[in-house]
Formats: sequence, C-alpha cells, structure tokens
Amino acid sequence: MFEFSILFPSILNGLTTGAVYALIALGLTLIYGVLHIINFAHGASLMLAMYAVYLLKQHLGIDPYLALPIVVPGMFALGYALQRLVINRASHGKDENILLVTLGISIVMENLALLFFKSDTRTIDTAYTLSTVAIGPAMIALPKLVAFAGALVVSGILLWIVNRTDLGRAIRAVAREKHGAKLMGINVDHVYAMSFGIGLACLGAAACFLLPAYYVNPQVGGGFVLVAFTIVVLGGMGSFTGALVGGLLVGVVESLGGLYLGESLGQIGIFVIFITVLLFRPQGLFGARS
Repeated sequence: MFEFSILFPSILNGLTTGAVYALIALGLTLIYGVLHIINFAHGASLMLAMYAVYLLKQHLGIDPYLALPIVVPGMFALGYALQRLVINRASHGKDENILLVTLGISIVMENLALLFFKSDTRTIDTAYTLSTVAIGPAMIALPKLVAFAGALVVSGILLWIVNRTDLGRAIRAVAREKHGAKLMGINVDHVYAMSFGIGLACLGAAACFLLPAYYVNPQVGGGFVLVAFTIVVLGGMGSFTGALVGGLLVGVVESLGGLYLGESLGQIGIFVIFITVLLFRPQGLFGARS
C-alpha cells in the first residue's frame, strides 16, 4: 500500500483530469439527450478546437485561457451550422443516417488536419506551463488546477442553462417528446442545432483548459472521446449529474490505476468499474430504469 503522501497527490491529479473528462462528456450527453444519437464527430471536434487554440497562441500570441471568448463561440457556431446545414439535411430525420453523417464528418475533419498539420505532435509554451502549487503534501501543476476550476465553472453554467432558462426548458421538452414539443410551438430543428452547438462549445472550453499542459495532433481526440463515451454510459445515458460525477470518478480511477499498475495500464481500472456497473446497474449510476 502507498502512503498518504503518495495517494493524496494521485487523487488530486485524478480529480483535475476528471473534471476535463466530465466537461467533454457533458457535451456528448447533451447531444445524446436531445438528438438521441451518439456524435461520432465529438473527438474530431475536440481536436479541431485544440488546433484553434494552438494557432491563436502561435500566430497571434493569445494565451489559451484568453482564447476562451474566441474558441467557445466559434465552436458553438460550428456546431450549430453543422447540425442545421449538414446533419439535419443529410440525415432526412433517420437516426441511423445521423450516425453515418457524424462519422463522415469525423473522417473529413481528421484528414483535413492531417493535410494541413501532418501527423506531427504540437505543443505550446506558456509562462505557467511548468508552474506548480502546493496543496498539503502534493505539488499540483498550475494548468491542471486552472483546468479543474474552469471545467467545474463551465459545467455549472451548462447545468444552469439546462435547468433554469427557457432554452433549457425547450431542450428538456424536445428530449422527452419532440412531437409534443413541436405541437406546443417549439422550433425543434432550432433546439437540435442549439444543443449541438452547446455540446461543441463545451469542447472549445475543454481545449482551452487542456492545451497549456497537453499536446495536439490529428488523432488526439480519439483517446478523450473513448473515455467520454465510457463516462456517459457509466453515469447514465443522458444524465448530466452522471456525466459530472462519472468524469471525476474516472479521473481518480485512472490516476490510481496508473499509480498501482503503471501509466500504460492506468485505464484498465476504468473499464473494470465500467463492466462492473453495467453488470449490476445496466442503466448507469444515475440513469433511470426504462
């Protein structure tokens, strides 16, 4: 067994990583909860947002955190346009077509990234990239603490939008019964596009929080979206609380797994818990029984 001085930093690191996982999963949960489809372009969209943050820093000198007001609205606009102009028109209202369209968008995004950026891994340097903060016996990287706080704030804003605003009420109405919502005068296509846009806006925020301490390449989104899919199912399909709690749990399990098994095997614990939860609670931790 490891001592507290080793376990405590590992748990803190897991929580900081898990908060960003949760933010990525919340965007995926919102899209699933409303459109009832899995967005296969989620990982590629995160990669695109990370390249946007990278380019803003490299060419305009804009700090990743200061890029939030640029990247988040930009990703929202991209998501809204993709849903209204591409996904909605190409799917013809069929869920299976939406899956294929989002898969096609993912392939196009990744190949465009390969065309323009090659397969090179790119990073950015900031004055605080290697800075650390002492929390008890732990030394935590400053970018991870900022990512943790920022991801929780953005998650809180998303939950407020969904639970307290007219848009949120429309989103919940469409998610529950789209035909009834349409009869009540709600523009379902607009709500679909807004949900898709907000889901991608979450990815824009996650990219700004990730890049000071992470890297970007055309395949970087795949690893994140695999964990995000796991979190969505683990927490309960369509459950925002489940995505938030599941993200933090997965981050801690991954960190502790890396501590006990080595970094290359750290994610084994995630899938052990995932399979265990599905065996004994198939609807997920916070999912409702059908």
